[in-house]
Amino acid sequence: MAGKPEIFSARGNDVLQQFIERTNRWGTQRRPFLFVIDYEMQRPWAAPLDELPPDVVFRMPPDAAGAPTPTVDFQFEPHPMPFETYGAAFEQAMHHLQRGDTYLLNLTFPTRLTTNLDLRTMFRIARAPYKLYFQDRFTVFSPECFVRIADNIIRTFPMKGTARADDPAALREVLDDNKERWEHATVVDLLRNDLAMVAAHVEVVRYRYPSRVSTHAGDWWQISSEIAGRLSPDWHHRVGSLLVRLLPAGSISGAPKARTVQIIRDIEKQPRGWFTGVFGVYDGRGLESAVMIRYVERRGDGTLWFRSGGGITAYSRAEAEYREMIQKVALPL
Repeated sequence: MAGKPEIFSARGNDVLQQFIERTNRWGTQRRPFLFVIDYEMQRPWAAPLDELPPDVVFRMPPDAAGAPTPTVDFQFEPHPMPFETYGAAFEQAMHHLQRGDTYLLNLTFPTRLTTNLDLRTMFRIARAPYKLYFQDRFTVFSPECFVRIADNIIRTFPMKGTARADDPAALREVLDDNKERWEHATVVDLLRNDLAMVAAHVEVVRYRYPSRVSTHAGDWWQISSEIAGRLSPDWHHRVGSLLVRLLPAGSISGAPKARTVQIIRDIEKQPRGWFTGVFGVYDGRGLESAVMIRYVERRGDGTLWFRSGGGITAYSRAEAEYREMIQKVALPL
């Protein structure tokens, strides 16, 4: 298109309102665009699909399959934080859970990587439903849908619960585990209430169904649910407002959401940035989006960090949660 590109990228106190106004206008025009919103909602980014810069590449269903895995061995070695450091943060989370300040808290930390793969290569070979390479800052290969809109129906698919697929008993154990059941039920209730803020006739369509995820470190079961509601036909005119109303995603924050977000900030002691934000595409008819988990970022010194975590409830055990955080540091191949 002629003229200055309409890419939106800004910072400041009113940046979120500017993002909302810009994307609402594109929705009214039925103009397709890509959006990327960070967890703190301080650096939202959006661009029409016909003006995407070459350093922003995405894949969405149904064309998100990765390239063939390299035939030569590649290095992908995590260097996680010491358990003692994680354990201290875990105890802080448990303190708030026992006080009743929160019922579910998603605790996350970065793990430094030693790897001969760069971000572009990870993006290219990873196999995931939702993939994004963003300005050589980070790449995402996410299995988790944030919201999907089609035919005026909005759907979300919270993902809580992980089990190794090579253990025949593991799937039944995670489905029967009290901690996992409580965590999943809490997230489903939270997201059902979130959808009710923007949609009518909200209901749980499927509850706690397993899907298989393959990684370079083995296969895993992920446990998900499906929640749906009906939007008014004019939702296109407020697509940006709708997105921001639902953020941050409940599956990577906790319940009650506002108080839990404050607790997360105090415990994690560093901004999440783009990690656990959302990205997606509005195509003029519907919308497809993902939660930015399974995420690798490049820092200013050139080091690569994989960020991961999990939900903490009153039933959680520090050793198990620490182990799950590390197990998630893997490439889906």
